[in-house]
Amino acid sequence: MTTGPAPASTSTPAPNAASLGELRASGHVHKTVKAELRDNLLARMREGGDRFPGIVGFDDTVLPQVERALLAGHDLVLLGERGQGKTRLIRTIVQLLDEWTPVVAGCEINDHPYAPVCVRCRRLVSEQGDATPVSWKPRDERYAEKLATPDVSVGDLIGDVDPIKVAEGRMLGDPETVHYGLVPRTNRGIVAVNELPDLAERIQVALLNVLEERDVQVRGYTLRLPLDVLLIASANPEDYTNRGRIITPLKDRFGAEVRTHYPLTLDDELRLIRQEALVSWGADAVSAALPDHLIEVVARFARHVRESPAVDQRSGVSARFAIAGAETVAASAVRRSALTGEEPPVARVADLPAVVAAVQGKVEFEASEEGREAEVLEHLLRRAVADTFRQRLGGVDLTGIVEKFEDGSVVETGELVPAAELLDGLGNIEGLSKILSALGIDDVDTPGLAAAGLEFALEGLYLLRRLSKESVDDRVIYGSR
Repeated sequence: MTTGPAPASTSTPAPNAASLGELRASGHVHKTVKAELRDNLLARMREGGDRFPGIVGFDDTVLPQVERALLAGHDLVLLGERGQGKTRLIRTIVQLLDEWTPVVAGCEINDHPYAPVCVRCRRLVSEQGDATPVSWKPRDERYAEKLATPDVSVGDLIGDVDPIKVAEGRMLGDPETVHYGLVPRTNRGIVAVNELPDLAERIQVALLNVLEERDVQVRGYTLRLPLDVLLIASANPEDYTNRGRIITPLKDRFGAEVRTHYPLTLDDELRLIRQEALVSWGADAVSAALPDHLIEVVARFARHVRESPAVDQRSGVSARFAIAGAETVAASAVRRSALTGEEPPVARVADLPAVVAAVQGKVEFEASEEGREAEVLEHLLRRAVADTFRQRLGGVDLTGIVEKFEDGSVVETGELVPAAELLDGLGNIEGLSKILSALGIDDVDTPGLAAAGLEFALEGLYLLRRLSKESVDDRVIYGSR
């Protein structure tokens, strides 16, 4: 996902060493960033801990490749369609860094006190020796992320002459007149470049030395600045973006290319929705109960859209599609609660149609489907409801509900119909507890949950042509066929 939490912050206080002498006395060992990542990854493997928390569906496919790349010390490219969790995965790698790392105090490029590389820090260590001041940098400050856009310059990434320093009287050839860019400022850390093909080719050239010679060049300065960075890039397939490409010499310098993918199974899709949509709302946010069968409908809907021939398969259907769909269903229930006074808010089938309008802009359709976008999505949503109904209630006896309509009775529901009104219209249903149990609803005393289960059963019976359904204004009327 391109959305997600920031890199994990530190949880323990910084070490006490405040000078180079104290650092040596503490027994601290200097490691390159790639060696640091390798050692910490191996330690987590041996402990059996979660190496990439929050990453869903990549355990047997993507993550082993990423681990091999990190163990080999490779810079890497994550290649995949939009919304496959590339940026989220990059951010989790940051958690493999040490919680704290020592730097020469005041250094712009995070020089290690044992091996300074910039002119200022080499001079400082030479003059002050063990008295050289040391500060400690937390892991979340050792990560930089840049979205590649056509307007990004070499100065942004690598650096440029600082006119203010020149105006102060320094010689133009003095290396200390350089204003460092993002990459040098993340020395001894991880640099992520999202959507790398969108970076102008002449700017990509500036990264060649970073990846191979591990140094930078700024406007012809006689400056060799050996950098210690892990560079990770993300990219969409070039045959889709048509906005640019990764130049061949740069591709060759990345040690590994890892292809990501959408969730391969329905279970992974469900885990992702529960993790992202249901947890993203803060504890103090207004939220609604979202029954499991509705989460499954949204997950199946996303998978149907992803596989539909009406959808441009090159563009993909982002995981954010399903997440936004689940959040929209919950928000619709909250809206009903606010307008009708129903408490607590519980999502129902009546809230599903709102998803189509909310997510339509997230899908790119084939040219032949122009003007039919909403129709296609509505059809696929009905398919998702029917598939979930067969899976959840296919073996449950629903004659108790069907018999309610044999005398010509009807029942009204809709987005703004409270649960109590729906339940009153249906009356007592034989076998209600079995229906709700099959849907994973145990709290039969909560009207909203009971109504959610019964409305789902009504919609499924309609889709199987055992009941009729008519929409009148903002209400839906179910009856016998």
